[in-house]
This record gives sequence, structure tokens and C-alpha cells, in this order.
Amino acid sequence: MERYGFLGLGIMGSAMAKNLLKAGFQVTVWNRSQDKCAELAALGAAVAATPAEVTASCAITTAMLADPAAAHEVCFAPGGALQGIGAGRGYVDMSTVDAATAIEIGAAIAENGGRFLEAPVSGSKKPAEDGTLIILAAGDRTLFDQTLPLFEKMGKKSLFLGELGRGARMKLIVNMMMGGMMTIFCEGLALAEKAGLAGADLLDVVDSGAIANPMFKLKGGQIAQGVYQPAFPLKHMQKDMRLAVALGDELGQPLFSAAAANESFKRAKAEGMADQDFCAVFKAISS
Repeated sequence: MERYGFLGLGIMGSAMAKNLLKAGFQVTVWNRSQDKCAELAALGAAVAATPAEVTASCAITTAMLADPAAAHEVCFAPGGALQGIGAGRGYVDMSTVDAATAIEIGAAIAENGGRFLEAPVSGSKKPAEDGTLIILAAGDRTLFDQTLPLFEKMGKKSLFLGELGRGARMKLIVNMMMGGMMTIFCEGLALAEKAGLAGADLLDVVDSGAIANPMFKLKGGQIAQGVYQPAFPLKHMQKDMRLAVALGDELGQPLFSAAAANESFKRAKAEGMADQDFCAVFKAISS
């Protein structure tokens, strides 16, 4: 049976790797903090000391890392994924990065004889645990087809979007829209509070009308309880907003609302909310 690699065992990666193990795949894992590998090892995963050990021994290696800097380092650093790639083996980076980073990593993998697919995901902790992520892939089509059995255990929908960079752009646009929705939602909750209206009543009205959506329902309940356990850490949303605004700069597309939303997340980060859920932006907006 072929062996598959998984690099990065944070909130998302650990849940995704667990789903592969539960489905019966043979998986080798690596994480910068090795203590995070213990839970996966207990489920049957092999543990590697470096990313290169993983890519050298696995038919396909997936990576789920925090940001472009982490994705770049895990690929290019000494002992990194690039050093073990070759002989047509696949590298699938599921991290949320900018298109330039995805293209740079893809070119290096191809030059070393491997195949590359970017495959960022739409969804946070619960969809990762449930295997209901939406996977936004681009790059090597043959690798996409080969990786589909893995994707089917991690997600409910897998799209192939074409040339490298399109997956990154799609993910940034989706998260930009989500961040914008969250900030206007929080502004509405804050305004209702100052106007003497019950937040529960506002949530009821929103959930009953045309702007009802699962995010408002879930996050509205968390905000009402003051619970900000990180399903999607605020620092990652701010990173995605920053990258989306940069994409707008690159393409000459005005992004007035996104730029303003990004400032709200930056303020929340500065006020110590970076590691809380992204709906904690409410605290910065309502203060």
C-alpha cells in the first residue's frame, strides 16, 4: 500500500490527517513541534524528523501550514520538503498563501522532478474534523486526479481551477468576503447594543430573513456567550485579508470594504486577540 505524507498538525492539519488515518491510509506525519505528533502516532501514523524524510518516502505529501512564510520555510529550508522530492512524487500544499508563493514552490518542486498542486481549503475546524472542507486546487491535473481519494476523505467538494495561482486567489477572495461579512455583522451587533436592543432579537431577525447564513448563526451565538475558542484564529484571517488587499493592489481593483475590514482585524490583533477566533473582532469593534 502506498504511503502518504502530512506536514503541519495545527488546528486544521491534525483533523485532516486524522481523517486520512481513520480511512485506512498509511500516513507519515511531521510537525515543527514534535509533541503534536503523539496523538497521530497513537492512531497509527509514522513520525518523521524532517519534511524531507516525508517527501522522500511518500507517494504524495500534503502540507497544511500557517502562512506563506511557513510554507516557504518548510519547502526550502535545510531538511525541507524540496530535498526529498523527486521521481514524480507529489507535493500538495493546502496552506493559504499568495499566488506568488504557490508558483515559486511549484516551480522548485517541478525542477526537482516532482509534481505540485496547490489546494487551499474553504472551511475551519469543524469542517476539517467532519471531512466537509471545500478544496480549491490548481496546478498539475494528474496529481489532482491521483490525490482525489485523499481529498474525498478531507472534503465534501474538490474543484480543479486550472493553472497554478488560481487556487490561492480563489481562497483569498472567499476569505476576504467572509472577513468583510464578519466585520459588518459585528458592527450591527455593537450598534444594536448601544441602541438598547437585545442582541438575541437581532440574531433572530437576521436568521429569519434574506441575509441568514450559517456563519452569522454560529458566530452570533459565540459572540453572545463571549466564547472565542479558535476555530479559525483571528491572526490568520487578518493575514488573508492583508493578502487579498495586496492582490487588489496588484490587479488595480479597488477594495474599499475589504481594506476597512482589514483595519478592524489589525486593531483586534493589536489588542491581544490574535489567537482567539476571528469573531473576537467584535470586542475591538464594540469597545
